[in-house]
Amino acid sequence: MTRDQYGQMIFNEDDLFDLIMKGHDLTDFKNMIVDSTVDLESAALILQRLPDFIQYNQIANQSTEDFDHRCQNEWKMPQKYKEMDIAQYILNLCTNDVQLQRCGHELLLYQQHDLFNLLRYLVYLVDVMKENHLIWGVGRGSSVSSYVLYLIGVHRIDSIYYNLDVEEFLR
Repeated sequence: MTRDQYGQMIFNEDDLFDLIMKGHDLTDFKNMIVDSTVDLESAALILQRLPDFIQYNQIANQSTEDFDHRCQNEWKMPQKYKEMDIAQYILNLCTNDVQLQRCGHELLLYQQHDLFNLLRYLVYLVDVMKENHLIWGVGRGSSVSSYVLYLIGVHRIDSIYYNLDVEEFLR
């Protein structure tokens, strides 16, 4: 915001956005002077998105647990993935007893952390990437210690072969 030679405040597009982000209703500023470089169509779009921002603020003021629970129940994926028996799907990918034992242990941890919807979404995401011939990384960080994620195809590091402890990922 700047002031003109008469001391009047002149707002630019960033100023308008900041006011919205701080929760001000811009209709309170009826005599607002707006910089001529402001794209008024963009400003109008910002005003139209104000209800979305208010809803976001309500979400942002939730406890972490409530926010996580809400997000985990609102995954955007096809119904067949939402209804998938993820534990059975993963156990069917196992080819020997060592893999079954490891996946059973990991699935209990994922269940304790209420992450089955995340696993369903990751199956969906990997399927979409394969269908569209997209390339993704080999693996990164502690997630490579999860054999379940390896079987789903999220990464390519066999945590059983490298004797990686899943506890490093799901602390």
